[in-house]
Amino acid sequence: MTHAYNGIQWIAILVHVIVLFFAIIFHEIAHGYVAYLCGDPTAKNAGRLTLNPVAHIDPFGSVILPAICAILGWPGFGYAKPVPYNPNNLRRRRIDEVLVALAGPLSNLLQAALAVGIYRILIGFVRNNPAWAMTHIDLLAAWVIPILSTIIISNIVLAVFNLIPLPPLDGSKLLLLILPEDARQKFYRIEPYCMIALMVLLWFAPEKINAIIDTGVSFFMKLMVG
Repeated sequence: MTHAYNGIQWIAILVHVIVLFFAIIFHEIAHGYVAYLCGDPTAKNAGRLTLNPVAHIDPFGSVILPAICAILGWPGFGYAKPVPYNPNNLRRRRIDEVLVALAGPLSNLLQAALAVGIYRILIGFVRNNPAWAMTHIDLLAAWVIPILSTIIISNIVLAVFNLIPLPPLDGSKLLLLILPEDARQKFYRIEPYCMIALMVLLWFAPEKINAIIDTGVSFFMKLMVG
């Protein structure tokens, strides 16, 4: 099956990719910054606690993969260069590893919440200024509201996906709170190879992942938007 896109659709795809790109960057910076607060300066020393996107771009994960997801209508997915991180430097490794992991999804939920806040302010302004709204209706309908919606949905999807408790996703680090030491060491050994298994799962059983993501997105949308 082929897809034909007009100019507006390509602009929407571009907006989606740009939003997801920066959502991923903030996600990675959050990991590194919380690691720094917990005693690990690796990311800071590597110059990765910066908003300069050049320091974080992975050509495939940051640009090509999000574009593919947007074109095919898949849930927003992508990644930046992994932030360098040495868990041996953490002051309270068992707890701090979880805090570092959860910092990424939390940063995406905060971005979504900020966009929701801007949306609510905008709607309140429009209701109180109907004349202004009528003269700017095209701008609001074509750009402002769609971009805010993309920011909200993309960040929530990214957060929910990363909270799935499967290695190497961030949610899997919650297991480290309860695993005994020998099981933790096994976890560390298999984790680098789990990305392949995750990609296989995404390819052969996308409906299961989509069901999890849809449930999580509905939960956070109700929480934020009501």
